[in-house]
Amino acid sequence: MTAAELQQATKALAAMFSCFPQSALTDVEMQMRGYLGAVRDAELADLQAAIQRFVRGEVRTGNPQFCPSSAQLCIEVRERRVMRELMARRAPGALVKG
Repeated sequence: MTAAELQQATKALAAMFSCFPQSALTDVEMQMRGYLGAVRDAELADLQAAIQRFVRGEVRTGNPQFCPSSAQLCIEVRERRVMRELMARRAPGALVKG
């Protein structure tokens, strides 16, 4: 991710954290660093889509009452990448005739 994308990713993660209960003992800065480190190689669009699905309760894994772990978020980010790539292949004009 570029510096601008990292800034947007930080905002998206902060919004997700605000939607779920957090422990009073949570070190928010360390939590943010951990999540950013876990998703640093992801596309911003996939991260944003994954966060949106967690906030809406559309992800079937985990407990919808709590913030997903960084591992759960990464799994969903990969799912969003796969879906985006599949949709791109199916888009009109994506087929190449040989």
